[in-house]
Amino acid sequence: MNSRERVLASLKHKQPDRTPCGYVSTPEINLLLRKHFQVDAAETDCCVMGTSYTDHESKQQMDAVFDQLGVDFRFVGASYTGPKLKQWPDGRFEDIWGVIRKPVSNMTATYYEATDFPYAAFTSAADVEKFRWPKEEWFDFSTIPAQCARYKEYAIVFGSPGNMDLINGTAFGRGVEQVLYDIAVEDPVGLACMEKRFECCYTLTERALITASGKIDIVWIGDDYGHQNGLIINPKSLRKLFFPKLRQMCDLIHKYNAKVMLHSCGATRPIWPDLIDAGVDIYDTVQPEAQGMDPEELKLLFGNKICFHGTISLQKVLPFGAAADVAEYVTKRIQNVGRNGGLILAPANAFQPDTPLENILTMYKIVRESKNVL
Repeated sequence: MNSRERVLASLKHKQPDRTPCGYVSTPEINLLLRKHFQVDAAETDCCVMGTSYTDHESKQQMDAVFDQLGVDFRFVGASYTGPKLKQWPDGRFEDIWGVIRKPVSNMTATYYEATDFPYAAFTSAADVEKFRWPKEEWFDFSTIPAQCARYKEYAIVFGSPGNMDLINGTAFGRGVEQVLYDIAVEDPVGLACMEKRFECCYTLTERALITASGKIDIVWIGDDYGHQNGLIINPKSLRKLFFPKLRQMCDLIHKYNAKVMLHSCGATRPIWPDLIDAGVDIYDTVQPEAQGMDPEELKLLFGNKICFHGTISLQKVLPFGAAADVAEYVTKRIQNVGRNGGLILAPANAFQPDTPLENILTMYKIVRESKNVL
């Protein structure tokens, strides 16, 4: 099987030749792997929509890393060609949503955090409407057919966890506390911000699907509904305010014969029946330490209705185990969750910079050899 055949078989809950695998990471791990594999391709522009990479990293370089690891996904997307986004000498920059971010570093990594909250100043729906939301014409979709042709042997993915992402994405521009308050009281201004974000993501996703002419296999969307011990929001509010939009996006994606991969962190097991009913085909990330999210239990309960992307511990085994521990853990996951398809093995969220290189390489080695353990 090639990568595309392998992924599509697993998504149909059929046994592939080996368990397919994905990849999600922080820039620091991307760089570590590029150095390890001595990847030295020329820098190229990255897609803004439709990739897991930062704007500063080369898509071609990461494709070379994927080749070495055996990753079965490849990403396509539209490059940003719109108005010049602002940048400041202290490292702050404007993103496509009009949010100002800056690099914030801890002991091992750098993250791009929001510093200004332009949506917080909105006092009416009119304020929301006149803001400079992204426009379809700001993106160049013309290269998508060529990208799809280049990746025809792989499972082709458009999108990212930031595609849709109504709660998190709006919080970057309005503040976390304000967004949670907006949801609790159904504030019309906050909900209008989410509506605009949804409209933008829906439009860009549809344009990509149309341009790809059926060659996109998976559309990645996101919205964080959970934390470590439960749901962020009352299930009743989720069903009322968010799931109709989730269903609308799923219906769009299915119209073009693609599958829906929904990213959500945390403990979301109580709403899995709702997610399945809305049309979610693949759940990302399946964090095994979160309450109620043991992958083997989820496989028994929902394994014939939804597929998993993730499941490999980022809180214990990958960062703190020895290579032998990782090998045993991954083998068990493949045997107990990957049997008869339904699993795309990947880290449960992005590889963090404190993860030993040997453990990452061991994980993918076991996946490549997984035909021997099924």
